[in-house]
Amino acid sequence: MAKRYYELHVSGCTRHLPVLNISDKVAIAGFVILGDVEIVENTARDLAAKVPKDCEYVMTAETKGIPLAAELARNLGQKTYLVARKSVKAYMDDPICVEDESITTMGKQKLYLSASDVALIRGKKVLLVDDVISTGGSMKALKELAEKAGAQVCCQAAILAEGDAAKRDDIVFLEELPLLEAE
Repeated sequence: MAKRYYELHVSGCTRHLPVLNISDKVAIAGFVILGDVEIVENTARDLAAKVPKDCEYVMTAETKGIPLAAELARNLGQKTYLVARKSVKAYMDDPICVEDESITTMGKQKLYLSASDVALIRGKKVLLVDDVISTGGSMKALKELAEKAGAQVCCQAAILAEGDAAKRDDIVFLEELPLLEAE
C-alpha cells in the first residue's frame, strides 16, 4: 500500500493516486486508467472537444492508452483506431519499428506497426494519444512511427502533462500532474 497519495481532479473526476518513488529524488503519482470507465469516458469527451476535428485516425501505444484511444475515436466519429504494439505478434505482416524510452518503463522498448496499419494511415492525418506525457519519450517514438508510416501527425494529446511537459505548446492535455519529491 502506498503511504502517500496525490489528489487529482480531471474532467469532473477525483482520484487519489498513489505516490511512487522512481528514484531517490523524484516520485510520480501513479495514474492508471485501465478499468476506470468513468475517467476514460469523461476525459475522452473533453479531449475530443480540444483536438483538431480533421484528424482521420487516433493512434496510441499499448497498453494504458488503448481505452482512451477507443473512446476518443468513438467521440470523434471514427470507426477505427490504431495501436502500436510493444512486440511483434503473429498476425502482424511486415511490421515497421522504432525504439522508445519512458520513465515508467524500465529500459528501452520497441514499438511496432503492421504493414496493413501502415497502409491505412499513409497520407492520412493522425491524432496521437496517451494517458500521460512526461518526458515525451513515448510520444516521440509514437510520432516517429506514424511519420515512418507516411502519416501526418495533426495533434499529440494526453489526459495529463507531467512535470515540464505541461510547459510544452505542441501538445493538448487536460490537466497538469506535478513531479513530486521522493520520500
